[in-house]
Amino acid sequence: SIFWVAALSLVLTLIIILTYASALRQLITQKQISEIKSDFINNMTHEFKTPIATINLALDAIKNPKIIDDKEKVFRYLQMIKEENKRMHAQVENVLRISKLEKKELDIKKTPSDIHEIIEDSIEHISLIIEDKQGKISTNLLATRTTALLNDSHFTNVIVNILDNAIKYTNEKPIIHISTENLRDFIIIKIKDNGIGMSKIAQKRVFEKFYREHTGDVHNVKGHGLGLAYVKQIIDDHNGYIFVDSEKSKGSTFTIKMPIIN
Repeated sequence: SIFWVAALSLVLTLIIILTYASALRQLITQKQISEIKSDFINNMTHEFKTPIATINLALDAIKNPKIIDDKEKVFRYLQMIKEENKRMHAQVENVLRISKLEKKELDIKKTPSDIHEIIEDSIEHISLIIEDKQGKISTNLLATRTTALLNDSHFTNVIVNILDNAIKYTNEKPIIHISTENLRDFIIIKIKDNGIGMSKIAQKRVFEKFYREHTGDVHNVKGHGLGLAYVKQIIDDHNGYIFVDSEKSKGSTFTIKMPIIN
């Protein structure tokens, strides 16, 4: 009888331990879900804050009696409103694209494309924002073999996302340098900026969905939103590689390594 009592006690103890472990696991899962939800809300709020503020400023400027009769300035402000609206739309699209990519529902058709042409087109996309920030983009496109199997639209989004972050995350006038070179059967694209830089921890996690770097101030949460998660997904889908090398207050360099076709 003592044996059965001991056995029953052991079984009951195991049941209690398993029940506790299951409850603890559920609590941890719920906490993680809550944190992801909170990060998503903070992320999207941060991403929309700047374009909304820019649109409001542009509208206020257009209403100014000194501006409203100047067609050139009115057109410029309207262009800014259009660009900021496109940026907000792009953020929503990034959410949908990442979801489709993860579910393998996004059909990415690829054709032979000139990467230098895509880089030039991407620069044109953000030229108005660079001009408004009094910044500068320089290029040193030395690669001689530049044809890769790409989806033009998605790969343009990749470059634009990185350039947009370089402009957004700097406390000075943005200075961006883009260079290319060939390394065996790859083309190497480097995008260097003079931004705020990232910590070593942030560099390891910057391509994660919803990741934002906390700087100690709850209202000053740095990060790269959904853009870089989308960038990583697209680069992976193209059998390429992306790395980041960064130092706090000294800027970042994003390196993309893409296979070329002969």
